[in-house]
Amino acid sequence: MNFPGIKEDCETFLGLFQATDSVRYEEFLTIWKQMKFNTIFHGGMRNLESNRFSRDLFSVVSVFFLPPYTFQIRVGAMYLLYGLYNTQLCQPKQKIRIALKDWADIEQFHQELVTAQHLDAVYIYRQLRRMRAFYFTGMPITLNFKSQKSIIPEDGNEAFLDVKDKISDLITTETLEEIMNIQEHYQKTKCHFSADKSQPDRSLSLIREDFTDNLQSLVEEFQLWKQEKKAPRTKTDDEQEGTSQESEASERARHLAQIKSKTYNAVTQAVKSRRHRQVQMVSAPTEVETYLPLSKYQKEKLKKAERKAELDAIKKAVTPLPKKKPVNMAAIHEEDSSSSSEGEDCIRTVFTPAVAAIWWGITFLDQGCNLRGCRGCDRTRAQEV
Repeated sequence: MNFPGIKEDCETFLGLFQATDSVRYEEFLTIWKQMKFNTIFHGGMRNLESNRFSRDLFSVVSVFFLPPYTFQIRVGAMYLLYGLYNTQLCQPKQKIRIALKDWADIEQFHQELVTAQHLDAVYIYRQLRRMRAFYFTGMPITLNFKSQKSIIPEDGNEAFLDVKDKISDLITTETLEEIMNIQEHYQKTKCHFSADKSQPDRSLSLIREDFTDNLQSLVEEFQLWKQEKKAPRTKTDDEQEGTSQESEASERARHLAQIKSKTYNAVTQAVKSRRHRQVQMVSAPTEVETYLPLSKYQKEKLKKAERKAELDAIKKAVTPLPKKKPVNMAAIHEEDSSSSSEGEDCIRTVFTPAVAAIWWGITFLDQGCNLRGCRGCDRTRAQEV
């Protein structure tokens, strides 16, 4: 919609027409003159802009001419289409787009007008047909390569919607009267077949005698609840609801405090083998704890802390442990020795530095050092020679 304010003006007009609680054309004409709605086209627009404005205006009003709006709103929308079509300044006149899928609803609406003998509304409808004001199309709006595949319906005024009440349609005043007459005739028939003609036999009482009274009271309660739901809320209602919620919260807190006190006051007797670990009773302070509701900031803070703890736990679970660097162990090659015992020749052994030092020390003590330049070895060789 390229012209803002059209929908608001049309809803205001139809709201005033709905307040009259009538479908007469005289009431519509009075509102038309009061709002000076015929001047809506006097905006100093050029021909092209005036054509687009008229098309947008008809598309907005034609929505209220179709279900699911109430009968009165649909009649008012038809009157409004008739007035706008005749007061537009376009030459040739722009027509009202009606999709083929909606034409069956319009024909049914015309039959309802004829059945209810709303002759002024029937005359306006036939005038629109005679002037060929309707332009029958496949879709309610123009589609091109830039438009979306699915048409998103616009949100209408909820006060104009026709909310179907299945309970009221099912149980009407005539239906209740008929049920009461059947119940009365049923009671008389039971009295006729029983021994005591004044009251029916107990064996014949298959349904409750106050069935119709209960049904009527339930319908009245439903109608009262429906009226209260439609009525606007006041500050007193909000205050009463707030006090009731506070009382419920205080009762719940008191109930929890009683449960805790009962739980901690009862100390069970331990078994003989655990008497030395017997729980001692500690008297709690007599002050009653008050549970105040958390504020919005405190709730958000708790949520952030919980989320942070969850993320830390996930990180700890996912993060791998640091890998230990492999320690390169020294490989010691044993030299050939005539005094080596039990086949120690050509043996490769891997020792840690500490074990290797100890092993070499023992070897030096047992076999002596064969390294050149060692003074101890030279003395030993001299003695042997």
